[in-house]
Amino acid sequence: MYKLLLIILTFTLLSANNPKPYAALGDVIYNNVDKIEALSYLESYSLYSKEIDAYVSEVKAAKIEGIKLEMGEPSISKKDYLNRLRKLSKTNDYFVRGIRSNFKNSMNTNNYKLFSVVINSGLMDTEKHKNEIIDYYYKHQDQIDPKGVIEEFLNKDAKLKALKEAQRRKYKTKKMLEEEKIKRIRAEDKEAQKALELKLQKELENKKLKIREEQKKELAN
Repeated sequence: MYKLLLIILTFTLLSANNPKPYAALGDVIYNNVDKIEALSYLESYSLYSKEIDAYVSEVKAAKIEGIKLEMGEPSISKKDYLNRLRKLSKTNDYFVRGIRSNFKNSMNTNNYKLFSVVINSGLMDTEKHKNEIIDYYYKHQDQIDPKGVIEEFLNKDAKLKALKEAQRRKYKTKKMLEEEKIKRIRAEDKEAQKALELKLQKELENKKLKIREEQKKELAN
């Protein structure tokens, strides 16, 4: 019964929010631990499986300790907890650096599986390296499964392209309407000018005709 209660308590604590003490340091560790643990199930990181398992256990223990510290447990030392986080932070940074290094190595050696593992690990800033990722994918798209980060990038780019195309069409339509309006105004002006010229021409001819008739009358007298 005691063991069951202990398991339930441990699970509850691990499912809780990250401990608030030294959160600036702890959040990075706690937020990355599941991503690092996922690496242990991959062939590319099989050599590190024991090291990863040990690290995950240490992080879980640290989280329980941090929550107890937050709850005011007198047996938990702030200094000891901080030192524990600092040690775990170094291991976290080790795996993050490894991901960054493998990102370059995977492309240099055309290790497509490792490339996919790295970019989908959640441990690197893929947005920062978006152009490199997409360029490499297009060069080797027959060998790389786009599911994950690449697929998201492609979908976003497709939506952005569609939006730009819609804006371009809207602009083009607006421009065409303006051009048609200008043509229509010019045509109307031309018709008005032509009508005015015909009117003036007719008035001139009427004046000439009237003058001739007056001249004929004068000659007849």
